[in-house]
Amino acid sequence: MTQQTELNAKLGGPFTLPNTTMTVNRMGYGAMQLAGPHVFGPPRDMDTALDVLREAIASGVNHIDTSDFYGPHVTNQIIKKALHPYPDGLVIVTKIGARRGADASWIPALSRQEIIDGIHDNLRNLGLDKLDVVNLRVGGIERPTEGSIAEPLTVLAELQQQGLIQHLGLSNVSPTQLAEAQKIAKIVCIQNLYNIAHRHDDAFIDDLAKQGIAYVPFFPLGGFTPLQSEKLNDVAESLNSCPMQVAQAWLLHRSPNILLIPGTSSLTHLRENLGAASLQLPAETITDLNSIGAAPKP
Repeated sequence: MTQQTELNAKLGGPFTLPNTTMTVNRMGYGAMQLAGPHVFGPPRDMDTALDVLREAIASGVNHIDTSDFYGPHVTNQIIKKALHPYPDGLVIVTKIGARRGADASWIPALSRQEIIDGIHDNLRNLGLDKLDVVNLRVGGIERPTEGSIAEPLTVLAELQQQGLIQHLGLSNVSPTQLAEAQKIAKIVCIQNLYNIAHRHDDAFIDDLAKQGIAYVPFFPLGGFTPLQSEKLNDVAESLNSCPMQVAQAWLLHRSPNILLIPGTSSLTHLRENLGAASLQLPAETITDLNSIGAAPKP
């Protein structure tokens, strides 16, 4: 077994995005927390931010999730500073659909010009001529908002045809919106809120798995309010692990199309997150964990 194969195995094994030649390890890295407080402004410690990215790559991570509205511009500039020229096989997934106010507010940015500007901001700050994957971010802060997404997605599809984007994904969308999107372009990934305690997308994940589409949960550890569960804590203690590792291991077990992007600005937490991919969950443990946040009835 080669060193790279060993790294791949430790990070959940490979997943190939549909209709692409892009294969990523299932444990990736989310760059949002590299920015300052409230995902705004520069990091508290630039040197550590750079070290976190470099260690993630050295550990076998080949999937980084980011956006130019993190900061804004901050995380992409840190990624470029830390990793450019990028190693072969690294897939950088970014998203558009929002901008930041001077007060750090999150403002929808889905007009034609805002989308075009967002793509060029990502290209410039990442130092790329073409973006690997771009997610169209729509909906509310945490949950999808039903409604047509055809207009902004059509703009992205045009930019894809111009050679600025390789592949398209969606973030914070419903199954109905995915169906609408698939009439416009091929969709390789969905990024929605999902974790062991928030499982509204259970049926959606299963349908995406049948289509071979990646599902990338944001806030896999609960978001800005970390997951709190006595049962999760008990399971972690029984496995000589920590709750956040167990929560991530459960996600990797949940479905083979789930890719993880836990974020951190700490080397210690990065190592803990990556270690979750090697955590084995006994069958009886999975049964216990499943009861924490069973999918709500319609």
